Amino acid sequence: MRSYARLLDQSLDLTKTWRWARPIRLSSPPSTCPLRPSLSHQICHRRWASSNTRAITKLEQRIAEIPISRYRNFCIVAHVDHGKSTLSDRLLELTGTIEPGGKKQFLDKLDVERERGITVKAQTCSMLYNHKGQDYLLHLVDTPGHVDFRAEVSRSYASCGGALLLVDASQGVQAQTVANFYLAFSQGLELIPIINKVDLPSADPARALEQVSSTFELDTNKAVLVSAKTGLNVPAVLPAVVEGIPAPVGDINKPLRLLLVDSWYDNYKGVILLVRIFNGQVRAGDSIISFATGIKYSVGEVGIMYPDQTPQTVLRAGQLGYIYFNPGMKRSQEAKVGDTYTTVGSENLVEALPGFEEPKSMVFVAAYPVDSNHYSHLEDSINQIVLNDRSVTLQKEFSEALGAGWRLGFLGTLHCSVFEDRLRQEHGATIIITPPTVPFKVVYKEGREEIIRNPANFPGSDRTDVTELHEPYVTVTITTPEEYLGKVIELCENNRGEQKELTFFTAIQVILKYDLPLSQLVDDFFGKLKGITKGYASLDYEEAAWRKSNIIKLQLLVNKIPVDAVARVVHFSQAERLGRQWVTKFKEHVDRQMFEVIIQAAAGNRIVARETLKPFRKDVLQKLHASDVTRRKKLLEKQKEGRKKLRAVGNVSIDHKAFQAFLAK
Repeated sequence: MRSYARLLDQSLDLTKTWRWARPIRLSSPPSTCPLRPSLSHQICHRRWASSNTRAITKLEQRIAEIPISRYRNFCIVAHVDHGKSTLSDRLLELTGTIEPGGKKQFLDKLDVERERGITVKAQTCSMLYNHKGQDYLLHLVDTPGHVDFRAEVSRSYASCGGALLLVDASQGVQAQTVANFYLAFSQGLELIPIINKVDLPSADPARALEQVSSTFELDTNKAVLVSAKTGLNVPAVLPAVVEGIPAPVGDINKPLRLLLVDSWYDNYKGVILLVRIFNGQVRAGDSIISFATGIKYSVGEVGIMYPDQTPQTVLRAGQLGYIYFNPGMKRSQEAKVGDTYTTVGSENLVEALPGFEEPKSMVFVAAYPVDSNHYSHLEDSINQIVLNDRSVTLQKEFSEALGAGWRLGFLGTLHCSVFEDRLRQEHGATIIITPPTVPFKVVYKEGREEIIRNPANFPGSDRTDVTELHEPYVTVTITTPEEYLGKVIELCENNRGEQKELTFFTAIQVILKYDLPLSQLVDDFFGKLKGITKGYASLDYEEAAWRKSNIIKLQLLVNKIPVDAVARVVHFSQAERLGRQWVTKFKEHVDRQMFEVIIQAAAGNRIVARETLKPFRKDVLQKLHASDVTRRKKLLEKQKEGRKKLRAVGNVSIDHKAFQAFLAK
């Protein structure tokens, strides 16, 4: 009996030692214990369970005591590079959600976001904030600022009751600021102006406030002047949120009604849904049904982003959180953004929420592997990224010159560039990307209309059954300092733009509105605009309409054989200039052959440019010293006949590196 008591004491000592040596909280109970008796193992398990439950219960209990009247759902919207992610970091630090001095741009999860300093994917995080002795549950959404990702901003608005409209004190109101304001205003959101970067030497907060007042008619007395980078006056933002943004409306006792705001794919859990609960509550084990697909699911886990996925027992009306199912949703196509879910049996009691307009692809590129042996790897890489970015459209295609590949559709040129960077960085893919193209509409004599997304399928010289050709236009809004106005107008006119509006909204700031062909916009228009204005101009655009246009297919011919990967649809007035550029550039990258290579650019049935690549030539006269002239001519004629025969049977061998160099900017 004494020996057993001594053994138990040793076991308890070991338990204490093990507990202090491993201070981290485990996510699951220890499967093995260094103690021999089963009693000791039970003691270990009990201590683990009590500490883990205590940590979770404390957070949940604090949230459970907060009524819906003390919830605040808000987002931060601004023009690109006005400091949204930096302000988000400061707010998370103030509320104790993350440790001060940690990694910057905490909510930017992708490597490409950190590298470029931009937000690509809207991210959410819950915060607990004590204001005047009362706890508030704040749900923050950090949104992208670039026009290509406007769909992300629109979805974020649907889950929020208000927004912080961030304006750079040195830049003032810019194009995307205006676009975001009108989008938020149309959805009835409460807006609080925040003037950021007031610590910069070039900052002019008074001018920024005047622009906010005159452009948006917002009350500047409620504006908060901050420096997110240094933390200056940032603590004043959260009281403004609590007092200025209304609480969400919802009833916990009504049947479940939740909106699918976003989704992403996890290799182990399947599709994870980001949801906003409007009525009722949801917990693990509930059976819910989708209004869009009619598929039933069993909820596996619910939780909030605090700052990462933190499981909860229940999500209530007014909250923003995540859900995944058990068994998991394996097909991301089932998660339709904007869909409504409710508990099984309540379908007739709940009305579906208005969904979102599906974002339409406006820019198309073709992607091919540099080495055809890497096709399978590249296909897996593309599919993995598309799982988390369903705005990308994907279609397989084949090119005679470059082999098997894909035609990808994107929301804009930046969206395309980010996708390409992710392929290279996250998956190590080596790819050839063709220049971006836009869809065109062909109207046939019998009245049938067809949208052409691949330039290789565009009607060439034979247009007997075609009556009209249309191209898409966009309405472009440009804000620029007055000193660059002439250069900006010249750029727009050179790109076939039609001026619609010119407004001086301050003495030194101008807003221009142009109708511009989308094909001109994707041809590095934004880069040219930034170049001529030294980076001070900003741009926003929205779809306008199809317009009848004099467009034609421009093709590159090598020895009279078209290279389908390089085909492009251009306006008739630009065909000759582009054709000359193509043949000159392509000649630089093609290796010389044993026969003459003719490189041509054809617009319809007309050759607009030509370059000739001379063949390798043997000096057949080298061995002749004092021979007769007829002997020399005979040898040269014989060589010429041999060249003709070789050209007739020879194929031009063009290396993939030549296409890669030609298609590179």
